[in-house]
Amino acid sequence: MTKKEATDFIVSECRHLSEMYSLLILTPADGSALPEILPGQFVQVKVPHCADVMLRRPISINNVEPEKNTVWLLVRRAGKGTDTLASLEAGEKVNIVLPLGNSFSMPGSKDAKILLIGGGVGVAPLLYFGKVLKQNGYTPEFLLGARSGKDLLQLELFEQIGKVHSSTEDGSYGEKGLVTKNSVLASGIDCIYCCGPAPMMKAVAVEARRIGAECEVSLENMMACGIGACLCCVEKTVKGNVCVCTEGPVFNINKLTW
Repeated sequence: MTKKEATDFIVSECRHLSEMYSLLILTPADGSALPEILPGQFVQVKVPHCADVMLRRPISINNVEPEKNTVWLLVRRAGKGTDTLASLEAGEKVNIVLPLGNSFSMPGSKDAKILLIGGGVGVAPLLYFGKVLKQNGYTPEFLLGARSGKDLLQLELFEQIGKVHSSTEDGSYGEKGLVTKNSVLASGIDCIYCCGPAPMMKAVAVEARRIGAECEVSLENMMACGIGACLCCVEKTVKGNVCVCTEGPVFNINKLTW
């Protein structure tokens, strides 16, 4: 198991993708190499400049660039803490605990038809996972969902990895409707990996069982500590209650009570 460390990072770049989303590109402040980071893991970020924001913010790891020694975090503005993080400028410093949580499982067969489904900021961990899958000889496809086309994130980056399907609620991009109604799900999917709002993931789990696909989901339960001490993120499983931050965030749907 990779050692978890609290490390100062320097903001190399902060890209404002929209009014709601920013991409932080970070590198260790002391120049040390990044630890091994697996797709699906997350970090806990201490919010700088905010004495009244005590708790760290859990954020999925969006991408890792070993050759540049950088890690990417996709931040959605949802309050004072994330507003501050999304407004950081190049050269500023943040303290991060990483890597936390478990990872997505690799498919058993290189011939498996693999679909990664993301909704909203839930697309974040799927970019790095898709890249790792491709590097290991798999052929992932993506199904990205949002309210409208302007809310779809990092499309061009996903398209560099594999075929991208999309669904928008208003029909402004891709197929109109929810991701669970997208036509790609009728084309013999073997493995599904999903991250997004809980109602969406539960609906995807139902669809995965219907078509007989293996399915893992990355839960986004509220987390405060990241180490299983505060019990904020407890999820009920078939073997009892567990902390998502330590036993997850990735779970096979067969282990959940959905």
